[in-house]
Amino acid sequence: MKPLHASPTAPNSASNQSELQTTSEKRILTVGLVGNPNCGKTSLFNKLSNSVGSVGNYPRVTVETQEGHFEYKGVRIRLVDLPGIYSLTSQSPEERIGRDFLHAEKADVLINVLDAGNLDRSLFLTTQLLEMSQPTVYVLNMIDEAASKGISIINQDLSSMLNGPVVETNAKRGVGMEAVMDAVLHLSKKPHEAINPFILPYDGHLQEAIEQAQALITKLHPGQMDEHQSRWLAIKLLEGDDELLRREGEHNHLIELVRRTRYDLAHSHGESCDTLFADARYGFIHGLLLEVRHIAENPAKRMALTRRIDQFILHRFLGLPIFMGLMWLMFESTFTLGAYPANWIDKGVRLLSGGVGSLMSEGLIRDLVMDGMIMGIGAVVVFLPYILILFFFIAMFSETGYLARTSFLLDRIMHLFGLHGKAFIPLVMGFGCNVPAIMASRTIESPRARLVAVLINPFISCSQRLPAFILLSGAFFADNAGQMVFLMYMVSIATAMGAAVFLSRVVVKGGKESFVMELPPYRLPTLESILTHISSRAVDFVRMVGGVIVVGSITIWFLQQFPRDVDYSINYEAKIEQAQRVSNKEERQQAVAEWLGAKEKERMEKSYLGQIGQSITPFFAIQGFDWKDSVAIISGIFAKEVIVASYGVLYGQDDGSETGSEGLRSAISTAMTPVTALALMVFLLLYVPCLSTIAAIKREVGWPWAGFSVLFSLTLAWLLSALIVLVGRVFI
Repeated sequence: MKPLHASPTAPNSASNQSELQTTSEKRILTVGLVGNPNCGKTSLFNKLSNSVGSVGNYPRVTVETQEGHFEYKGVRIRLVDLPGIYSLTSQSPEERIGRDFLHAEKADVLINVLDAGNLDRSLFLTTQLLEMSQPTVYVLNMIDEAASKGISIINQDLSSMLNGPVVETNAKRGVGMEAVMDAVLHLSKKPHEAINPFILPYDGHLQEAIEQAQALITKLHPGQMDEHQSRWLAIKLLEGDDELLRREGEHNHLIELVRRTRYDLAHSHGESCDTLFADARYGFIHGLLLEVRHIAENPAKRMALTRRIDQFILHRFLGLPIFMGLMWLMFESTFTLGAYPANWIDKGVRLLSGGVGSLMSEGLIRDLVMDGMIMGIGAVVVFLPYILILFFFIAMFSETGYLARTSFLLDRIMHLFGLHGKAFIPLVMGFGCNVPAIMASRTIESPRARLVAVLINPFISCSQRLPAFILLSGAFFADNAGQMVFLMYMVSIATAMGAAVFLSRVVVKGGKESFVMELPPYRLPTLESILTHISSRAVDFVRMVGGVIVVGSITIWFLQQFPRDVDYSINYEAKIEQAQRVSNKEERQQAVAEWLGAKEKERMEKSYLGQIGQSITPFFAIQGFDWKDSVAIISGIFAKEVIVASYGVLYGQDDGSETGSEGLRSAISTAMTPVTALALMVFLLLYVPCLSTIAAIKREVGWPWAGFSVLFSLTLAWLLSALIVLVGRVFI
């Protein structure tokens, strides 16, 4: 689909066209997207704004607001995608984010995205939006799935009952996008006071309680709220909304009235006050759907295939082996299939290096370009195919609905580690990047469980660590490289689970939480959705190479090249001159090469970079890491993807006979033993999170816990890597 601002005008009458064009003032129209998790809201956002956001067939992909800016028919649009929510309460961070936007931003128009096949669930949020009396367009999304279940909706009647236009869409395929925006523009021209207010018919006792609280609210906030706002606040207070009760805490008379009323209603009806409100809303929804929805056949028949698949996927004994098999297939395919395009890129980097080198004269600038930029960037970009293949599999698991089912599959196991299945989705997202995965932990309602999930997420191996694993496994375990990469991911998961046990039982104590999560239906992924996942990762990777890798490679090269006036321990020039007098040609060449290598080694050790590396090398005396490994470890604190770039710059200087990834693997394979290499892989997997991840932890749970995460991960990485070396010395 073309970007909406470039789309042709939808067929319409001349009068309607001119009516829409009158809205073309150059003001910004703020439009809020609100709906349940897994209703296709983010897909709609991507299509409308021509953006690339995270989309998945599992709940609560969006955990903070996303904005898209575009122009449609002369009107500048600011489209805000709110987190997926089921209610306008304050029980979870995403609900608070959504409600704060609706109150503070005062959007010109809301787009309420409804799952056309699950209106019983979707309309519960709609009833609360109706009580806010804001201009709203109702989008019946995934209309194709509803049709496959035999469901049809009378849109005209639904529009009349909801006091707003109703538009059918299939966001994944871009169907109905122009109709949505036309409805938004048309509704934005309508004066707010012209929108018919919605009054949900509550029970007589509830209605009386609302009116009493509303009268007192109006008295306490004179001129600050209209009738609809004061009624909405009265309802939320009577529902027991904790945040609003705190905000109104200074009005003791109001709080006492609410407390007494809630008690009286619960006592007289035998149910809590918030349950009474929920029952009233569901009663309204039930009556509405009897009028506007028709089901041609029993929907249970349509779910037969999903249930049959789930009998195997979620089987008590078969489910876990199937999951492990799919994980093994993902990592083995990533390494095996990725090797072919990686070799092509490697050859391209070599050709580029040779071509650039032949065009430039000897000097510091040539060394900077060849050894600083091309070596560093080339060492990382060669791993792009591996990352894209990995994300192809993750996209397939997400789009089909299998990823959500893994939460249920692993729920029983994760309870053993002080977690529940809902924490699994943020952990899986960590395979891509720990930063959005930590943000996704907001979807966990329990503060204790959310904190544990945030603290263990850095132990999940992100895609930025993958190049380092591929480099080291290819250098030391070439025949079993795929299995070694798979092993690293298994160590990652095992460490995260072990850390969860420690944290939940020692550091963050608390009881077990219940686990409720929606199982979406299985869906056949579209080519566009898969490409969206993969292309977003490719764009992120290119941005990373164009930014942090270039800066990191150049910085490392400069630190390695200076100071230029090194005070050598011996006179290398005399030794080289003496070696050149050896009569035997082969012996002469070997002697000269040895002395040149020794000189270069001492120069690098006495460079600023060498001094930095050697200053912390004693910290790794047991592991046997040398100063080059120390430099790579330090660089990884800034960004994990710089680790391989560091090795590319450091080892690219040692031997000019080989370039590219093969030469880098060859150089590294002589620098340490396989046991040391395994210990280094484990250390790089577990040690200090990158700066972006540390910032994300701080943002979610505060500086003290961010500092704890740094110390905890560094300690664990050092202990496990040391244990590997000590055990290796005994048995190997």
